[in-house]
Amino acid sequence: MTKLRFDGRTAVVTGAGGNPSLGRSYALLLAERGANVVVNDIGRTAAPGYTGTASAQEVVDEIRRSGGNAVADENSIATEAGASALIQTAIEAYGRVDVLVNNAGISIAAAFDEMTSRDIQQHIDINLMGTIWTCRAAWPYMKANGYGRIVNTSSGAFTGAPLLVAYSASKGGVFSFTRSLASEGDSFGIRVNNLNPGAFTRMVAAQQDESSPMYQMAQVNLPPELVAPVAAFLSHESCPANGDTINGVGGLVNRVYLAETGGFTANPLSIETVAERWGQVIDGTPDVAVPVAAHDPRQWNIKEYVATERA
Repeated sequence: MTKLRFDGRTAVVTGAGGNPSLGRSYALLLAERGANVVVNDIGRTAAPGYTGTASAQEVVDEIRRSGGNAVADENSIATEAGASALIQTAIEAYGRVDVLVNNAGISIAAAFDEMTSRDIQQHIDINLMGTIWTCRAAWPYMKANGYGRIVNTSSGAFTGAPLLVAYSASKGGVFSFTRSLASEGDSFGIRVNNLNPGAFTRMVAAQQDESSPMYQMAQVNLPPELVAPVAAFLSHESCPANGDTINGVGGLVNRVYLAETGGFTANPLSIETVAERWGQVIDGTPDVAVPVAAHDPRQWNIKEYVATERA
């Protein structure tokens, strides 16, 4: 098979300054395969328990020592202005943005009634809105070029996880956002997908005691380098996926999708009928995959948004 490369492409990777980290492994691999890389990291942690200090410049130095091209960026993607400044860094350095990997995020494990309001808001601001703001900033450049690849970071926790209510909610938002954006981008040559990664990172280390089986298993079996090829393929021009969610965990690569049971139909419908036939609702077959929305917005019969209507 022909070696997949990114020569002439510019890739932006957020949250890529930590070590060990997923973002760093993505940036290193993309640069190794010829991409110009913008390594983004704020250089500090927004969540408790993280050891060490992330440095975008250190990752850039690694890339350059290996003969690659990269620049550092320290803007926060948690604000629209910061995300816009990040994309502008790519434009000023390389004149374009072809790939956006939204890796930056936080996870704070706490009971729902014990987590602070600020921590809840941070999950939304960084994990969800940060993803939206960077996509929004890169979108006009990708549309103008008729090409783009966006990889957003969701999580298996989007289906629900104890002590991770805010994190799960933010990642569920990313999941839905990605599917919707994919349907808009298809006609412009822009493909948008989710990656659910699993790896030993500073985030895992912050949430697990070193003696825990999870910590030890992840440290030995889940290096970030086993996720990087999945992120890189989703970033490549040859990747056919759009609106999909792909797991990348310790060498496992598989697809995550929504499905519906066969259920039942009744008209008229009573409360008692729902109760009596509940088994069909929950366990009924066949399961039917729920596709990404039709790619042509004209099929949706949605009124075109006009900004002046809100003036």
